[in-house]
Amino acid sequence: MTFWAWAAAAVVLSGLAMGAWVLLGPSPAVDRDWSEEHSVAPEFIVDGHRLTVRGLRNFAWAGPASFEPQWVDREYDLDALRRVWYILTPFSTAWRGPAHTLVSFEFEGDEFLAISVEARREVGERYGLLKGMLRRFEIIYVAGDERDLVGLRALHRGDSVYTYPARASPEGARALLLDMAGEANRLRTNAAFYHTLFDNCTTRIVDHVNRVTDTPVGRSWKILFPGYSDALAHELGLLDAEGSLDEVRARWFANDRAREWDGAEDFAARIRRES
Repeated sequence: MTFWAWAAAAVVLSGLAMGAWVLLGPSPAVDRDWSEEHSVAPEFIVDGHRLTVRGLRNFAWAGPASFEPQWVDREYDLDALRRVWYILTPFSTAWRGPAHTLVSFEFEGDEFLAISVEARREVGERYGLLKGMLRRFEIIYVAGDERDLVGLRALHRGDSVYTYPARASPEGARALLLDMAGEANRLRTNAAFYHTLFDNCTTRIVDHVNRVTDTPVGRSWKILFPGYSDALAHELGLLDAEGSLDEVRARWFANDRAREWDGAEDFAARIRRES
């Protein structure tokens, strides 16, 4: 056989092996020995205009892996929902591509509810990009206080954090929150596998946005490399922010303010203010 024939055969065999893995490999589960950070899948209960979140994460972090765990229940008034924030945390300054994204919902009175779609890890398990493509992690929607979900990344992991205001009406914000809440509830009993490229934090947010908007976000390499997703959102007019992309990034870079207001009760509101 020629080199190209061998190469083609190798590609076909690799595809068959991956297909067999998908069909015959492990099934997703909800009852594994989860790490403390992912041990509670939140429950969203809607009663008229009242939203109760059970199992909201509010850890006090002392380092990237050092924390005091705390799970709380909180109530929110859906009629008081005012804004959605798109939060982007690139993992590296050398190349912006790999990143984590999450959304936060702002209510009257400087109340914030953050939701982060994550690869759910078991005790002793570490996240890896390759493992994330091999059905090694389930998906979890973590509901949390921003002092936890944002503070962890800005203050302890050393990630750059950008908190962008999204262009959405209160009605649009409510539809997005309820859509994400419904999926979080479904995953409590119907587990799904995370995938590094095709079913992750950013693709899930895009899916939710596309279900509740009349102007859906199309496919883009800037979703595949989510560190550039703010550029896509800026191009599409999805950010409620004026100026060039560089100006918008500089305005909504949150790390300096996060360090200044670490531990403050109104941390989430403070990291969005210029002074």
